[in-house]
Amino acid sequence: MLVSPAAEEMRQWSHEQALAERFALAVTQLNRLKGVLIRIKGRVTLGGTANDMIIAHRAADLDLQQTVPVLEGLLTQAIKPCRLDVGRILSENINLDGEIDAANAQNLPNEAQDVVLYGFGRIGRLMARNYIERSGPAALLNLRAVVCRPSKDPKADLRKRASLLRTDSIHGAFNATIEVDEDSLCLIANGNRIQFIYAPHPAGIDYGAFGIKNAILIDNTGVWSDEAGLGQHLSAKGVEKVLLTAPAKGDVPNIVFGVNDEAIADQKIISAASCTTNASTPVLKVLDEAFGIVQGHIETVHSFTNDQNLIDNFHKADRRGRSAALNMVITSTGAAKAVAKAYPPLAGKLTGNAIRVPTPNVSLAILNLTLSRQTTVDAVNDLLEQASISAIYQKQIGFRWSTELVSSDLVGSRHAGVIDGAATIVEGQRAVVYVWYDNEFGYAQQVFRVAQAMAGIRLATLPA
Repeated sequence: MLVSPAAEEMRQWSHEQALAERFALAVTQLNRLKGVLIRIKGRVTLGGTANDMIIAHRAADLDLQQTVPVLEGLLTQAIKPCRLDVGRILSENINLDGEIDAANAQNLPNEAQDVVLYGFGRIGRLMARNYIERSGPAALLNLRAVVCRPSKDPKADLRKRASLLRTDSIHGAFNATIEVDEDSLCLIANGNRIQFIYAPHPAGIDYGAFGIKNAILIDNTGVWSDEAGLGQHLSAKGVEKVLLTAPAKGDVPNIVFGVNDEAIADQKIISAASCTTNASTPVLKVLDEAFGIVQGHIETVHSFTNDQNLIDNFHKADRRGRSAALNMVITSTGAAKAVAKAYPPLAGKLTGNAIRVPTPNVSLAILNLTLSRQTTVDAVNDLLEQASISAIYQKQIGFRWSTELVSSDLVGSRHAGVIDGAATIVEGQRAVVYVWYDNEFGYAQQVFRVAQAMAGIRLATLPA
């Protein structure tokens, strides 16, 4: 009996879909049970649907019939938390046993590190999603508490914050079970009890009363940006270190993970710099090391933020008082100077400016550079594409080549920045590179990586 082409195509699709569902389930189980994060040639798989898995495999020219047995085999083996690129392992014919040995040779903490979120706005809630998503027996960081401003009705406030965590106008519904314990002022998210503390000031909080000890506190408020202000958190019982999710002033180190994270060491107070600095610096470092950057300009086309007005009103900053939803607004940015702090070889070589535009998320850094030698579009793109799958930069640099790519396609990107390969311009020694970045979620991933390093957690990225 002859089978029609349409029926055969449907049969093949159903088989591929079934394999993709197994792959996606294995990805989730490896993360929850063993702390293993699976990538496909640099592409993140955690949280993806079965169709996302099919698309990733096709983009990497991989077959699910090859990858599914590898992941399901890992579930039966003893392996420490790590990042494992199954795409590279198979395409480069790398011995998986050696990679498992490398993962198990890591020196990781014996118990999970307590984490406190101070502030529960855009970044605070995305950070909470990160910790809840990665919770489970193998979790090395546990979100224990969230601090909010005092409320006349804390129970009503908690219900509202639970709703904001469950749903998001930009990032969509959060795939987690979230219950509200009003009497204890707690959220129970995927089985994790998260205490909500309502306090007007950091210094007087006793985190120890909630069983929290030696915590890393992540300050998402931006109220304080220097050592004196942020140091107030250290006087609270139960806090050991402080991480700021904004550029810092004074002697507080500004860290771009993947570039200068070795400076974290045993520092008590550090900053994760800005979203723009995190998107730009890894790309600039790769280009400078390969071609040399003589000088350049960073123009940031940035989505509007909460500090702007929805309609025209007074604002202490020039131009930002005008409606964010109706205007492109030129404003200053410290990104160029911040890049040089994280990567000193570019000190004095860069200028920067920003344009706020009427989109709610995903921004674009335009790197207009003069290189020390002539090159080509292909050479620049090849370099950045290879960096995007390397063990060193695959967490920071993504690479896409599509003439149809637009900003909303990058919502939810876990990379610090994503190269738009189709837009790259090179003429002799002049190069223009376009770097998209989810200035909320992508930045939150970088903050998460800095927090891991502060806790002494440096997961191996395999193959190295």
